[in-house]
Amino acid sequence: MHKITSYLMLDEQAKQLVDHVHGTEIGLTFSETAVLVLLLSSPNAIFTKEDLLQVGWPERVVAPTSLTQCISTLRKKLEPYTEVQLKTVARRGYQLHVSEQSHVKMLAINDADAIRDAIVGVSVWTKVAGIIMLGLLLTFVWYWSDHHAVVKHVAKWNADKYISLNIGGTLGTAQVLYIDEEEHLHPSWWQKHLAPEGNHINGLPYFSAFASTDGQNYSMAICPALDAKDCTGKGIINITSIDAKPAGLSMAEFIPLSKKMEERIRYNRVVLPVDDKGVGELLEHNYHADIYFPVAGELLVRTDLSMSLVYQGQNRGKFYSTSCITDQDCLTTPIKYTIRGEFEQYQTQIDDLNVDVFHVKVAQKELTKPDEVSHSAMQFYRAIRKHDIRDEDLFYYRVYQNKDTAVWIVPQMGQLLAWTQYTQVKL
Repeated sequence: MHKITSYLMLDEQAKQLVDHVHGTEIGLTFSETAVLVLLLSSPNAIFTKEDLLQVGWPERVVAPTSLTQCISTLRKKLEPYTEVQLKTVARRGYQLHVSEQSHVKMLAINDADAIRDAIVGVSVWTKVAGIIMLGLLLTFVWYWSDHHAVVKHVAKWNADKYISLNIGGTLGTAQVLYIDEEEHLHPSWWQKHLAPEGNHINGLPYFSAFASTDGQNYSMAICPALDAKDCTGKGIINITSIDAKPAGLSMAEFIPLSKKMEERIRYNRVVLPVDDKGVGELLEHNYHADIYFPVAGELLVRTDLSMSLVYQGQNRGKFYSTSCITDQDCLTTPIKYTIRGEFEQYQTQIDDLNVDVFHVKVAQKELTKPDEVSHSAMQFYRAIRKHDIRDEDLFYYRVYQNKDTAVWIVPQMGQLLAWTQYTQVKL
């Protein structure tokens, strides 16, 4: 037996994958088994096509397409296990990467070996002890299921790359969060949406930034502070491109336009007294952001986003979120979408980045339908309608926080990145 993860094994003799969580077996061919055994012999090592052809088809001469088909089939069979990634390394070969998820800090049994040892031990216990142990085991397995969902969701993300950005004529660096196997990570996938001839802002000598992509959207979250820890929340810029065609957004025109849009229509932001000494038994943690979506030839669309957390325990509580979408000419009457639910908070890491994951179980959704939707905002309305119909579990990622701001990945229109203003209100 070859151990792939704590619950997934490769039985080389029987030529099958054994899933101890779901009690399932997935059959493999001789070539698939041999190739996977070699890849497992040195995880993260890059094996050439010649190495894999030699073990998968010994003493035979086959076309390179045989290996390509074998890899494709293996990926489909490993697809349910997102922490196991069979990667193609351009012009070099293939690599097997298994994400380490043991750093998620929640109480749960997630080691199949420990579970198996416990089951073996039951046979020597008395009947009463066996019943008690079985009851505890079933309880832990039930609890583990939510934890496992979070682990699998986190395993999709990476944060090991940085890109250079030119914002308003100022050069800076952004840490990138991206989903596995996303190949389009060149800075141009973000930069091409800013028009170079209009990409100049006075009074922006430096900035801090994060960037993200889910393979469809490309987000930039920018704060005019040399170090992220010094970001006060003033002058934050959140831009997400939802179309591969260059948007040609002029930063010189965007800054005054965004201020005009935010001053003209405000739904979610609440300006609190600076010296508020409110008292109350509940503390609301509120996060607010304005996110802009430039598309070539279309009106600029804005999402006014607010999220609130009210803790009712160490790592759990009530979650509330409201999104209001309008366009620059006010042709779209507000598309307002509200989510209420309960969250469990998990502390984890994505590469070297400390992250808080909020698993939100949706209890109530409310969509206020607009009277009119412009062509520019129509795809946003369709996406929110899909959310309204089908989403029951959502995952929010808080990837950075200081005393005044926080950076979030939000499950809206795919996965959006937003640098938010942070306030506390005593209720």
